[in-house]
Amino acid sequence: MVVAIGFEGSANKLGIGIVRDREVLSNVRHTYITPPGQGFLPKDTALHHRQHIMVVLRKSLADAKVTPGEIDVVCYTKGPGMGAPLASTAVVARTVALLWGKPMVGVNHCIGHIEMGRLITGAQNPCVLYVSGGNTQVISFSARRYRIFGETIDMAIGNCLDRFARTLNISNDPSPGYNIEQLAKKGSKFIELPYAVKGMDVSFSGILVHVQGLARELQCGRADYTAEDLCFSLQETLFAMLIEITERAMAHCGSEEVLIVGGVGCNKTLQAKMGRMCEERGARLYATDQRFCIDNGVMIAHAGWEMFTHGITTPLDECTITQRFRTDEVDVAWRPETD
Repeated sequence: MVVAIGFEGSANKLGIGIVRDREVLSNVRHTYITPPGQGFLPKDTALHHRQHIMVVLRKSLADAKVTPGEIDVVCYTKGPGMGAPLASTAVVARTVALLWGKPMVGVNHCIGHIEMGRLITGAQNPCVLYVSGGNTQVISFSARRYRIFGETIDMAIGNCLDRFARTLNISNDPSPGYNIEQLAKKGSKFIELPYAVKGMDVSFSGILVHVQGLARELQCGRADYTAEDLCFSLQETLFAMLIEITERAMAHCGSEEVLIVGGVGCNKTLQAKMGRMCEERGARLYATDQRFCIDNGVMIAHAGWEMFTHGITTPLDECTITQRFRTDEVDVAWRPETD
């Protein structure tokens, strides 16, 4: 049996998780939450991680009922993500690996999401919609790589939602996207917004500028719509774009499975809409809840476990971080090419 511990700190979620042969033993997370109308700066997020990481580490070990001596490999998020939070988390991962005398594995954050989603849902070879604060990609596996069929050409969908939430001073607790989802349920008027699908890619920046302008009109009392209507209209437009490119990727790959991963993948409206598209195609939708959709340490532990058990480790002098680490750069040696 191989026990792996994973450290995740690429954005405002700090997580440490432990797995034993694909069994989740612990999944502990602490989130940096800023006041309404504010985002999270890299230096402040890194400070949050440094302040809380030892508490999270002790709780993860306690929940898993394992000792450092029972850990076989230390895994950490190498990238992509925000530089300062990534570096702060990687320093602790390197330190405990040296103290415990354990090998290390640097994990691609996006691969962590995909492999965790496959483990939890049982999806075999799905088209993957990866939607989060920093990434928006449609992915499919081929020839030992997760190939990107389509992606955002400017900003991620989560960033679009977060920045819109700041315009209306929507709370960041537990997350801006969740609170937009709740407000959208009360919206009754659809406002047409720009729809920017470019082949297999999407663009969100123009939509954001347009809806921010509508929000300012609302704040000035010159609108015949509500904040709930704006949230509803924004969700409807963004999700329709995502479903369009996902369906096109499914048709190209001949896939009968869709897996949604990433923090935005928790959105029940997105899941319901994607589920209807899958039902019409005779396909099946797979998604997880907030324990595994939102950034977490156990996804890094599991992806690192897959790598380690297939002979992949990262030399200590290469245990650095990078803000740009594309999904399709990773050799997925643990999956058969026939998948």
